[in-house]
Amino acid sequence: MIEFRQLPNDSALMAHSPLLRAAQLTLQYTQDHGSIPLTPSKAFKRVFVRWAAEHFDWPNMGYEELFSVNKVLNEYDFKPLELLHFLLIELKLGRHYKGQFKITKRGAELLANPAQLLNTLVPFYILNIDHSSYSRSGEQPFGKWDVWLNVLNVELENASSEIELFEVFYGKLSDAPMAWRATSAFYSCVLRPLCWAGVLLEHRTKGVRRSDAVYLKTPLWPAWLQLDTDNLVQPAQRH
Repeated sequence: MIEFRQLPNDSALMAHSPLLRAAQLTLQYTQDHGSIPLTPSKAFKRVFVRWAAEHFDWPNMGYEELFSVNKVLNEYDFKPLELLHFLLIELKLGRHYKGQFKITKRGAELLANPAQLLNTLVPFYILNIDHSSYSRSGEQPFGKWDVWLNVLNVELENASSEIELFEVFYGKLSDAPMAWRATSAFYSCVLRPLCWAGVLLEHRTKGVRRSDAVYLKTPLWPAWLQLDTDNLVQPAQRH
């Protein structure tokens, strides 16, 4: 069983969520400017994509990193923004109208109520999105969120690598040439969504491969998530 607690609106813990922060910035920008211009294909125009890349402060995908591989930045080049755009429309927090993205009445209400915005946006993202569509292989790992979250709740009291966590669920990784596809799917469909949600932190030093990153809970995890395994969590080992 997974439950999401209602935090107070002034809780500093919500700052751990990149997705919530990006939603607040986008909705506030829309409210301040009246709208965001769209391309004919209904994507955000480059002027806003550039602004978002500069202000979202997205982990491992900052302004300099994005422009180091792109001369210009379209919405599809900045996957978190493309995802957020979809979520805001899907949840009716924004709408398209005559070539513009506009905030809805519901969007304005939740912008003024960040704890409710968190509980509307982020659980929907974690539990309802097909995360395999954002993976390299397009594959979905076997499992479900109730199991993943309850097991990770116990395992991640100490920092763990992608491989270590994968092997908790699926056993020792095969040495077959394409074995990376299984760990990649696990990362794309489980670890990355939890990082983007803000309950996990991916610690990756510069120059280190993504697959060698280590993961640990953020303070948002225990404060916001209520799980069946909470009483099994042991204090982290400190060295």
